Amino acid sequence: MTKTPRAWQRMLSGRRLDLLDPSPLDIEIEDIAHGLAFVARWNGQTAGEWAYSVAEHSILVEEIFARRNPGADRRWRLAALLHDAPEYVIGDMISPVKSAVGPGYGELDRRLTSAVHLRFGLPATLPPKVKAAIKAADRVSAWLEAVQIAGFTEREADRHFGRPDQNVLNGLAIRLRPPLVVRAAYLSRHSALMSMASD
Repeated sequence: MTKTPRAWQRMLSGRRLDLLDPSPLDIEIEDIAHGLAFVARWNGQTAGEWAYSVAEHSILVEEIFARRNPGADRRWRLAALLHDAPEYVIGDMISPVKSAVGPGYGELDRRLTSAVHLRFGLPATLPPKVKAAIKAADRVSAWLEAVQIAGFTEREADRHFGRPDQNVLNGLAIRLRPPLVVRAAYLSRHSALMSMASD
């Protein structure tokens, strides 16, 4: 008799998250923040004393989204912070690997994203304009990361991610911090946005 492969992961919170059929009830922000703070962007191929984590990236994307969309609904800022939340269990694959893996990765990401959104009071699927605006902020962050810590020239980054608006870039810099510091910053930002949303 063939044993069914395990498709769930035990979280530090004690939750057991089914990766194939994730329930919003099994998602905790502490698990997301902890996981993302220890997942390295760029497969860890970045300069600096610390890996650049997905949690740090997510905080920056939310800031860029807010700059590019002044007055945006606070729910959408929360969605920007959570845009890579599924990576707390499936990791951060660089785009070439995602292409090689095929559509299965995208479907897994979609299911997890929907569960995360529902857990925190967002629609399972974001409005297309909001999703596009978050993706645009994500590309600005990727450009900054590429030129500041991932060894790209500005010309290369322009080709792969598009040239960002200089007004959006003003004062932005990539921060490298220890995982536990980033975890606390992510939790703090999430708490602030949740609190704003309930005003």
